[in-house]
Amino acid sequence: MVIPAYNEQERLPQTLAAIARLVRERTLDWEVIVVDNGSPDATSAVVREAMAGFEQLRLLRTARRGKGLAVRTGVLAAHGQVVVFADADLSWPLEELAHFPTLVDDRTPVVIGSREGIGARRIGEPLYRHLMGRAFNWVVQALAVPGIQDTQCGFKALRHDAARAIFSRQTLDGFGFDVEVLFLARLLGHGIREVPLRWEHKENSRVQPVRDAMRMLRDVVVVRLNAARGRYLQPPTAVGVEA
Repeated sequence: MVIPAYNEQERLPQTLAAIARLVRERTLDWEVIVVDNGSPDATSAVVREAMAGFEQLRLLRTARRGKGLAVRTGVLAAHGQVVVFADADLSWPLEELAHFPTLVDDRTPVVIGSREGIGARRIGEPLYRHLMGRAFNWVVQALAVPGIQDTQCGFKALRHDAARAIFSRQTLDGFGFDVEVLFLARLLGHGIREVPLRWEHKENSRVQPVRDAMRMLRDVVVVRLNAARGRYLQPPTAVGVEA
């Protein structure tokens, strides 16, 4: 499991304690990788402290910010047969962490959480955030990944070989990386399954709606340009990590 983290010193203790309990109670054969995404706060110190009682926990650091960079760094360092990446705020039921990897199979090696569709629930989300998200998704479906109702939910699981093939070609460092990941999954012939979730809005989200929406729209255009230029068909590149 990969958790990207920027200035998460307040949330991580509770999040890591909850994940550690889940791993112990269900005797899960997991590794948990927190990627400190250039945080100026005590994020890394919090993770190191948690590592003392959680042997499956690892810490990686990136020198600069960008959620896409953090997730890419963690995914390419992961060893499990299934790689899950999830936001540090645990906006979805913790039980899904154990359930999602079981949904990954040969037909759909990419399984993504969705806040849309039958069975999905959004709790506490401001109306303007929801409307902005649906407008962004309309653009995403038109330009990049038609049929995917929610590209931006921060909870995804990938079979290890598919994860490496995708993330070794993935280039975007910002929030728009989710679109690029799903575009690459389809380009490489990997099936995608979208699973409705119960999702709770967190007021201290790292997303700045207007600013980041504009950046993500730009990133969607970059994905199309990269594809047109054949960039995704070039040999994949390696990503260095800092322990």
